[in-house]
Amino acid sequence: MEIRKLAEKYRDYIVGRRRYYHSHPELSMQEFETTKAVLRDLEEMGIPSVPFRDRLPGCIGTLQGGKPGKTVLLRADIDALPVSEKTGLPYASQNPGVMHACGHDTHIAMLLGAAKILKDLQNELSGTIKFLFQPAEEFIGGAKEVINQGFLKGVDACYGIHSMSGLETGKMNFTYGERMASADACTLKIRGYGAHGSAPHLGKDAIVAASAVIMGIQTIVSRMNNPLNPLVITIGKVDCGRRFNIIADEATLEMTIRCFDKKLREQVIPYIREKTETIAAAYGCTGTLLHSGGLPAVFNNDRHLVEIAQNAVIKLYGTSALSEMEKLTGSEDFAWYLESTPGIYGILGVRSAVVPGSEMSMHHECFAPDERALETGAAVNAQFAFDFLNE
Repeated sequence: MEIRKLAEKYRDYIVGRRRYYHSHPELSMQEFETTKAVLRDLEEMGIPSVPFRDRLPGCIGTLQGGKPGKTVLLRADIDALPVSEKTGLPYASQNPGVMHACGHDTHIAMLLGAAKILKDLQNELSGTIKFLFQPAEEFIGGAKEVINQGFLKGVDACYGIHSMSGLETGKMNFTYGERMASADACTLKIRGYGAHGSAPHLGKDAIVAASAVIMGIQTIVSRMNNPLNPLVITIGKVDCGRRFNIIADEATLEMTIRCFDKKLREQVIPYIREKTETIAAAYGCTGTLLHSGGLPAVFNNDRHLVEIAQNAVIKLYGTSALSEMEKLTGSEDFAWYLESTPGIYGILGVRSAVVPGSEMSMHHECFAPDERALETGAAVNAQFAFDFLNE
């Protein structure tokens, strides 16, 4: 019960730091003031830390235990979103058009809380704990940059967690197997031939071709994919046309693709490319697919680490604090860590009937997680690290 009591002791600190970071959000790859603040927080705890190199925001702190042993890494992402906050909270964003609408402010606060707890237990630790404050999770590039700078070398296990309204406050989920989907971003360019709107036969209408491409791509999910194998293809942006009486000569479609199966992920982009090219050609246009990158699925494939995480929750709050949860087609660049290092990724519930906004989905302008969950998240962060090192 020692870690639970320490989490209770630092409850006000954790909530206070969450509110500070919520008030001062920064977009991906711009989190320099956030980094400075985290470095100050770690310095005040007496935990040595270093910023990342090459103008990459973010930092990592290192706590050496009283005895030698393994190394565990605890990670929090620190970037915010281009969302104009409408929560009306007294600690709402002070940066217009930028908001911690995905809960990364809670991740920062929980990791700082875990750092304070583990600092108090430093002499009891057998090994090393790294506290990673990662930039640009929303940009889908931060984790790779951290790996490229070598900060996962020598790490025996990594741990990440996300606050979500999908679970009630204080409930947690650590499940073996598929957790979050892969994500790929693609842009389709349809090129036709412009003409006057009164004489469509003289042009090749990119809007009509793009409309056919949009409908044709839907059959990849409905007719080419096994319905038992989850696949999402969403065209979220269409940009075409210049004036009501001009046949459009170009259309641009932007999309996201989500799935769990590696083989399907390899197949689906060639499917989309083929559909785009052939359908556009049928309308006298050309179609081109540009793949702007993506990330793999989050897969908890280490049963032992899943057990350590589940037992940490049970030890602190009992079996009732563990909750089942369906896998999610959202994505997370923590997947890159899991591809190179054993690890575990979990979900913390922050939804309460008495906290307005806590029921909102992430990325919503009114998302306001229940702060009572943060103490739980910090405690489980710390308990997992303690148990992994001392098992």
